[in-house]
Amino acid sequence: MSTEKRGVACVKGKLPGPRSKELFARWRQVEAQCAGYQASVVWDQGRGAVVTDVDGNTFIDWTSGVLVTNVGHCHPRLVRAIQQAAEKLLNNYECLNVPRVEAAEALISVLPPHLDKCFFFSTGSEAVEAATRIMKRKSGHFEIVSFYGGFHGRTYAGLTAGGLPGPKKGYGPTIPGAIRAPFPYCYRCPFKSSPEACGMMCLEFLDDSVRANSTGSLAGLIVEPYLGAAGFIFPPEGWLKRVEAWARSKGILFTLDEVQSSYGRTGKFWAMEWEDLTPDLLAIGKGIGSSVPVSAIAARGEVIGVLGPGEMSSTMGGNPVSSAAVVAVVEIMKEEKLAERALQMGRLFERRLRAIQESSLYLGDVRGRGLVFGLELVKDKQTKEPAPDLTRKLIDVAARNGLLIGSVGTFGNVIRVAPPLVITESEAEESLDILERSLGQL
Repeated sequence: MSTEKRGVACVKGKLPGPRSKELFARWRQVEAQCAGYQASVVWDQGRGAVVTDVDGNTFIDWTSGVLVTNVGHCHPRLVRAIQQAAEKLLNNYECLNVPRVEAAEALISVLPPHLDKCFFFSTGSEAVEAATRIMKRKSGHFEIVSFYGGFHGRTYAGLTAGGLPGPKKGYGPTIPGAIRAPFPYCYRCPFKSSPEACGMMCLEFLDDSVRANSTGSLAGLIVEPYLGAAGFIFPPEGWLKRVEAWARSKGILFTLDEVQSSYGRTGKFWAMEWEDLTPDLLAIGKGIGSSVPVSAIAARGEVIGVLGPGEMSSTMGGNPVSSAAVVAVVEIMKEEKLAERALQMGRLFERRLRAIQESSLYLGDVRGRGLVFGLELVKDKQTKEPAPDLTRKLIDVAARNGLLIGSVGTFGNVIRVAPPLVITESEAEESLDILERSLGQL
């Protein structure tokens, strides 16, 4: 199947193309095949929200490289900042460099005033590990409360706090002290209730979880503003604020994992702004470098101040190149008003996606905010039986039509809608047309 050239997306012939096919064969010979399922496309270059593969096919990108390229692929200002930094200094471990100072200043400038200190790492998992350690050190306790469906990384503290089976299946015991409670997955309520009748029952279950599992050593709570890997599951309005109040009532630290939800993704710079949350610790990643590997934690000074010299470090964290990227991304976000743009474009996406849901046999649920949506595919809208096979098929069909999508979800049946925040209105409309056509071809 091939598409007629229309707008920016243009796929000529079958996928994978000849050059892509050759590279896939070479790759499978030398690298372990343990990554997730993706379309048969070998990326060559990207600009804004458009990706070109090694065979010259062009696609509109709804993945942002897993919600990373918020300012768009290869933003000229970001590329220039990286190049200039790389020409001077690549790494110097813990010795201070000018870009690191500027990066810390830039990050603190866009954070709420109560988060007055930060520290840099390389990955989101590393940031979560650090936040977990700080909660334990500051409190003197070891138990961490988290939620079903949560994804906090693949390192041990992260997968322990997480509520998905994949990252920890087959690895034996996780770190002691994990207490998990249900997250409000309203489309598939764990209590078989309806949103109207529920009354946020998941919150009531928090106390039950602690009573049943705690040894009396609660250190803190960690939660995502929405569940990303579990299927872009957004809680009811007010739920996060009540979770924060619950943590305060227990006298424990409150950590927000915004590795995925920050840097304008939901239509505000930080997702916590939607409910005026005031976390003690904030895990940051992905969009902070918009493709450059960098992450950070932000914290109340008195919380992170529990650590003394030499008690937190990172080999690559705070290196000059990553630090230059942090500064450039903040400047781009501000000057191009990308959070506001995400909110505006999100309205277009939501309107079109709701209409597509009405006409589709398989699109059971549409949920999201700003420029992040989850499309849950089901075999039947009445039974809500998950359709992971259809989801994989849609990834391939959409790619042949010129749209790059990926899947997530507890049952592997949710399509990720998370284009770069710089996507244009014409690209958005074209990509939505492609989705609608691809669903029809299932």
